[in-house]
Amino acid sequence: MDQAALRLSELDATEPMARAAPHNVEQEQELLGAILVNNETFDRVSDFLEAGHFYIAAHQEIYTKAGQLIRAGKVASPVTLKTFFAQETKIADLPVLQYLFRLAANATSIINAEDYGRALRDLATRRNLITIGEDMVNIAYDAPIEMPPTSQIEDAERRLYELAEKGQSNSGFGTFSDALTEAIEMAAAAYQRDGHLSGISTGISDLDKVMGGLQRSDLIVLAGRPGMGKSALATNIAFNMARAHRSTQGADGRKVTTNGAVVGFYSLEMSSEQLATRILAEQSGVPSSEIRRGSITENQFQKLAVASQEMQSIPLYLDQTGGISIAQLVARARRMKRQYGLDMLVIDYLQLVTGSSKRANENRVQEITEITTSLKALAKELSVPILALSQLSRGVESREDKRPMLSDLRESGSIEQDADVVLFVYREKYYVQNKKPAEGTEDFFKWQADMERVHGKAEVIIGKQRHGPTGTVELRFDEEVTRFSSIADESRLPDHY
Repeated sequence: MDQAALRLSELDATEPMARAAPHNVEQEQELLGAILVNNETFDRVSDFLEAGHFYIAAHQEIYTKAGQLIRAGKVASPVTLKTFFAQETKIADLPVLQYLFRLAANATSIINAEDYGRALRDLATRRNLITIGEDMVNIAYDAPIEMPPTSQIEDAERRLYELAEKGQSNSGFGTFSDALTEAIEMAAAAYQRDGHLSGISTGISDLDKVMGGLQRSDLIVLAGRPGMGKSALATNIAFNMARAHRSTQGADGRKVTTNGAVVGFYSLEMSSEQLATRILAEQSGVPSSEIRRGSITENQFQKLAVASQEMQSIPLYLDQTGGISIAQLVARARRMKRQYGLDMLVIDYLQLVTGSSKRANENRVQEITEITTSLKALAKELSVPILALSQLSRGVESREDKRPMLSDLRESGSIEQDADVVLFVYREKYYVQNKKPAEGTEDFFKWQADMERVHGKAEVIIGKQRHGPTGTVELRFDEEVTRFSSIADESRLPDHY
């Protein structure tokens, strides 16, 4: 160890019995020296190495200033770097210029630079793990009243995942050949999947034909006025995906989904029991109102028993926590991905999610912006489609044609911007039935004709789609059992059970 490194080690030493945090002063010195000798070294490591990865504060400052010079197209050398330090500055009891020349003299080869950089980043990760662990212990000992243990767990999970994400070094440019390989693999998977879709099938063929299924990493917003059936459609899609789930064992021993999806469903409005009742009604054909009242026949009970038996094993997981924050939602989704696998996430609905405490004190538009941005980032991080339901503004009601459009989305700026797909559910019957005139009049007979025309029909309006066309898909809607299906196919299908 040279004199400068020895002095740094002395500066850095703690009490004799205490354990020093993981670090390597010599590697830091040799890598900084390599950068000062050959500025190309910085380009090799700057993609994954940050100033905070250096243990010695002076080294952090040298790396930062050298990087600023190199990015500005200038040369970073001991001489040029010296001018950016105060004249009286000393590092390890040496004048800055002398210390910088020492670094250059002890430089590692540019060939070893990436290995040194990754080693320093790994040491920094270990130091961060120690800090998180110490904070967990200290908070657990002296937890404030307003912080329950579950909040501490979620905060620790968040910090660990942030650390894991920062630690990934596979970002940056990749070859076009790699991208082509991924595209071919996606096409092969689509060929083998039910319906030959590039995404995950919704179980509603007419919708799949236009959308190609729900694509991984996409944020899909499903919006509608109250009573239009957006929760019913989301529930239908979630159950169809979970029921179609098939998996195989990958090379690393983990289960890999080959069809359908493992689905996580945040039911922020309905309880798990209400959601289960709705799915049970949809699958058995027994109206949910009769299930709740208990006014069912023996034959209907047998249908419920058969349906519930088959539904026991489907990978559909429910979270009914009301008023969940976006931070909690993200943490729980990550946890589910780790524990059960996760291929699809549903949030019913967007406006019931809260932002962080800082954003919550600001206006609602900024809070929704934080939520939609976080959901889009989560979809990309977990590589799953996220179906988020959203309310529409009352502006729809004041128009003659009540079909919704993008401008009707509440806080539409961020939702429309962050969403890859925007779907609207529209049922004309909802509005027609509220205009019932006096019986026996000419208007009444016209109203009856209109009711027959719109009975059992629904429209899914694709207002935005990055990967395909916009337009309208007409579906059949069975109001008694809240079931959406393709108009063309339903007439030829037998009962579900």
